[in-house]
Amino acid sequence: MPHIVIEHSEDLPILPQVLVDKVHQATFESDLFELSTIKTRAIAYTHYQLGEGQDGFIHIAVSLMAGRSKQQKRQLSEHLLSCLKTYCRDSYSLSVNIYDVDQDIYRKC
Repeated sequence: MPHIVIEHSEDLPILPQVLVDKVHQATFESDLFELSTIKTRAIAYTHYQLGEGQDGFIHIAVSLMAGRSKQQKRQLSEHLLSCLKTYCRDSYSLSVNIYDVDQDIYRKC
């Protein structure tokens, strides 16, 4: 864990795999996770509507096991948003949200 899902408009200013690589690396550089535990993927949207003056969007959703402090989650959120700002135009809508996963419910094999 964490699971990182990058939702984005189809027309990105960066190649999707490069974006996945950069976000994956930025997550590791947060010093909160071992590299082998990070899982990152991207989903492109063809149909969407944005506010006036916005050319596209990128939203990062991070799911991680409950137990991290608000400060750690804030640090990760700010670090990932900073990563996005490096590669995107000002006219892009950029956002990050951190979600806690309930260990009693989450399952994997």
